[in-house]
Amino acid sequence: MRSPFTGLPLGQAANFKILLLVIASACVIGLLLYSQRITNDLLEHERQIVDLYAKSLEYIASDKAPSGDFSFVFDEIISTIDFPIILSDPHDKPVYVRNLKYDSTMTEGEREQYLAKVIVDMDQLNRPLRIAYRDSIVLNYVHYGESALISQLRWLPYMEIALAAVFILVAYMGFSYIKRSEQSNIWVGMAKETAHQLGTPLSSIMGWLERVKEDAGKNRQLQESVAEMGQDVERLNKVTARFSKIGSKPDLKEEDVVAVIREVIRYIGKRIPKSGKKVDLIIETPGVFPAMINRELFEWVIENLMKNALDAIEGQTGRISFSLSQIGKSTVIDVSDTGKGIETKFHNEIFRPGYSTKRRGWGLGLSLSRRIIEDYHKGKLFVKQSAVGAGTTFRIRLVK
Repeated sequence: MRSPFTGLPLGQAANFKILLLVIASACVIGLLLYSQRITNDLLEHERQIVDLYAKSLEYIASDKAPSGDFSFVFDEIISTIDFPIILSDPHDKPVYVRNLKYDSTMTEGEREQYLAKVIVDMDQLNRPLRIAYRDSIVLNYVHYGESALISQLRWLPYMEIALAAVFILVAYMGFSYIKRSEQSNIWVGMAKETAHQLGTPLSSIMGWLERVKEDAGKNRQLQESVAEMGQDVERLNKVTARFSKIGSKPDLKEEDVVAVIREVIRYIGKRIPKSGKKVDLIIETPGVFPAMINRELFEWVIENLMKNALDAIEGQTGRISFSLSQIGKSTVIDVSDTGKGIETKFHNEIFRPGYSTKRRGWGLGLSLSRRIIEDYHKGKLFVKQSAVGAGTTFRIRLVK
């Protein structure tokens, strides 16, 4: 089956979308791995700096260190440290603090508690380095955290994912909008052209029909035939009027939905015997159910649903019923049949343009019906209930 809008087989269209998703996912994963690699390299660089600092202090404290000025340790090594570092005694009491901001108004006790907590947090990130005398007596521990750059890099993957998600969302919304616009233009173009093409021959047929009426005289059989022809011509005029309304804002008037459905039942009921089937058409909830509708377009929806139900009834007998109710400010119409039913996974698929289970179907009836209800009447049309072998119930919800 091919899409009527792209011309591509539906399976290929789905595969193309999956391919785009795979490519986008691969790009995101690649960026994440690259960011992680940079972060790990920087972490290793900082670890080496801290290790050099710890070994320098350990060397100064050892017996091997010659006497002299070791200010280079602080001038050259410490100056390159741009991340928080705490030098503590063997009992984790801070001795030296660098690149760590804290409130200067803290008391000595509050400062010690704060630094003790920072040391715990640092040790969770990085294992502290030991400074020992002769490899046996622990003199100090070096605790260190992460630089601001690494902290920012850690957030980078999340930012990349968020930006990618926003980009994909915007692209999807844009693509969907363009697709809907193209579909809308196709609908409108086809409808207007159909109305235009039907208009000219209809005018001619109506003229010839008047001529036949004059020639019929008192021939009763011919008069009956002319009357039937007149009804069919009137029907074609109504179909033309329906197509001409597509793409234009229809006039909505308060109508009795039951009366409209009864009119469609009368029209469809006359044509059912020609199909060789016996199908009962029933309105289960007679009464008055007003709703704001465009009569011509709403009749079209009911016709499409009934024709769809008739096609779904595979046996020689069946039933199509209408059940109406008022829920709040909405008028609800349930259209049920005793047909073959629809698998759950296809409940939304059947409304997609081009989807059809019939060999010669265009897959436009239900799609057009949903468009009329949702776009022009601001209502809802969906499958309320259906199962294979158990029939189908479509629900229309109209705002009063």
